[in-house]
Amino acid sequence: MRQIVVRAPRRVRRVALATVASTVLAAAVTATLPFAQAADFYTPPAQVGPAASQPGVLVRTQPMPSILPGRATRIMYMTSYQDEDPVAATGVVVEPGVPWGGGGPRPTVVIGPGTSGQGDQCAPSKNMGSPIGIDPGKRSVALNYVAPEALLYLNNGVRVVIVDYIGMGTPGVHTYLNRAEQGYAMIDAARAALKLANAPGDAPIGFSGYSQGGGAAAAAAELVGAYAPELDVRATYAGAPTADLISVIRKFDGGRNAGSIGYVLNGLAVRYPKLGPILDRELNPAGKAMLAAVANQCVVDTGNAYGFRRSNLWTTSGLSIGDLVMRTPALLKAFDDQRIGTKRPTAPVLLEGAPADDVVPYGQVRRLYDEWRAKGAAVTILTDGTPPILPGTGATHILAMPPNLVPGANYILSAFAG
Repeated sequence: MRQIVVRAPRRVRRVALATVASTVLAAAVTATLPFAQAADFYTPPAQVGPAASQPGVLVRTQPMPSILPGRATRIMYMTSYQDEDPVAATGVVVEPGVPWGGGGPRPTVVIGPGTSGQGDQCAPSKNMGSPIGIDPGKRSVALNYVAPEALLYLNNGVRVVIVDYIGMGTPGVHTYLNRAEQGYAMIDAARAALKLANAPGDAPIGFSGYSQGGGAAAAAAELVGAYAPELDVRATYAGAPTADLISVIRKFDGGRNAGSIGYVLNGLAVRYPKLGPILDRELNPAGKAMLAAVANQCVVDTGNAYGFRRSNLWTTSGLSIGDLVMRTPALLKAFDDQRIGTKRPTAPVLLEGAPADDVVPYGQVRRLYDEWRAKGAAVTILTDGTPPILPGTGATHILAMPPNLVPGANYILSAFAG
């Protein structure tokens, strides 16, 4: 299989840190107030017929500014809830300004962003015009940190789609870390992007992401064979995938990402009606206030408000949320339903994990690798050696991302060229 070398500097970590620094500097000068823009775009039609509600159908499109090179288009497209009922979601398609040199039709990579938050203002497609979006009314800060990953593909002539996920920007609650809904949103974004570009339906597809995005990419990899068998998926890169939700929230607990437990509970509560009364009974006033607050926050806001809290402070029993899940059958089922690794991916997958990761536990990444291998999947694991840095702050998790984007992109680009 011919290797296409990603156009990226050799000293990835140094460049990545420089990119972060320049992004922050640029944000200080160019931060915009994008949240009120195109508000009507995110409201789906009141009624759609059966044909218009099929997965992957484009509902509407809109040219938009972007810090990425190429032609950016905001899209609304149809995808599916976990029960496969139709729902609209949004995202961004970026058509690169350079040709694809690998032969055949231009490939498409669908990128699942890492955790943005749960408020509508956090949707990546609302924040593509600048590195940072600020909503003064909500005192909210949204980060656009998918650019480095997207650039690796755009600079090689690969079309990029960045998803918002279900309920992010569009009506309803964002179902954070919901296996089926994140996977379906990724898969249907690929279908929609091919339609937008008038590309062949069998043009090569790849899935990529880190953290929440790694979980979304991994879910798409194992769901696409049954859900969208017509797609020509060549490879997936899933960095720090959130494959075992119980392990993940236990890792969140007490760290900078503690409030993200609230994102999980809010999302599950809207899909599992039995959970509402349970949470109402088991959460104390502080816990209920936390759920209400984080539903309208971006991840920076949530970290500032609830970082380093212990979840036992939010329950009537004094149990941690993880322990509460384990002793409550309805909660346990909802969490178990989100476990990735129950189906075999139909195309090769590169997993990445760091033993010192202080947000996404490495053990559940390794377990996903073992489960997929046992099912006969073509899966490889890349173990990152980033040492513990300010444990609990998310620093190790963040710093483990940039150096692995290049091997991840090379993995997918090589599959496209094969």
